[in-house]
Amino acid sequence: MTAVVGAALARLVVGLINPTLGWVAAGIAGVNGLLSGWRGIYAWRGRDGVVAFVLDSTWGLVMVAGSLVAHGWAAVTRAAHNEASLSTRQNRHVYRRGAQLQPGYTLTLGNVISGAGDVDVQRRRRLITDHEAVHVWQARWFGPLYPIVYALWGIGGSMAGVVVWLRGGRAKPLGAVVQSIAYYSNPFEWWAYSRDAYWPPSGAVGVGWKKPAARPLADVRAKRSRH
Repeated sequence: MTAVVGAALARLVVGLINPTLGWVAAGIAGVNGLLSGWRGIYAWRGRDGVVAFVLDSTWGLVMVAGSLVAHGWAAVTRAAHNEASLSTRQNRHVYRRGAQLQPGYTLTLGNVISGAGDVDVQRRRRLITDHEAVHVWQARWFGPLYPIVYALWGIGGSMAGVVVWLRGGRAKPLGAVVQSIAYYSNPFEWWAYSRDAYWPPSGAVGVGWKKPAARPLADVRAKRSRH
């Protein structure tokens, strides 16, 4: 049912723009619906689950297409382990291993979080719930703009980092300055690190945003529990 409804939504919405693209979108949304329905990731009893499903099937389809690559990698390597405790009815797929850009690093593509690691460790688990899950929702809210803005910031930030390094007398390592501007200061990362109560990150070298972008999710949850 999730696959059929997701495909129908994608065909209806994207088909208004272009009929051919509508069928492509229906295929992507249908596969996402099949996998997501099978694993029961959407929290249907809450508003967030319905919103997540609708966005994944329409506005967020570009990043959901990327998530299918992560699913495929997990299936081909047979090394990834689906972490049900962080996936079921939580509007995301979480793999303990799977696709990674660097060993030990987590990679989020659409609604799939890969390389979660040992989530039995509290800090690692919070990385998923308070940082990577923010990226999942960013991909939904910003849709096709998300990868474009992220990539453009990375390119522009890298060039800006070189300029800052040269003007700063090369006092700090070039790589650290570039990383601080191109990665840590990326608005999407700034937002996620702030939600994880981890701003500024230890890898930043004093350039970029000074204050957190948002309240930590741990504080938000604590306030809700008191009420």
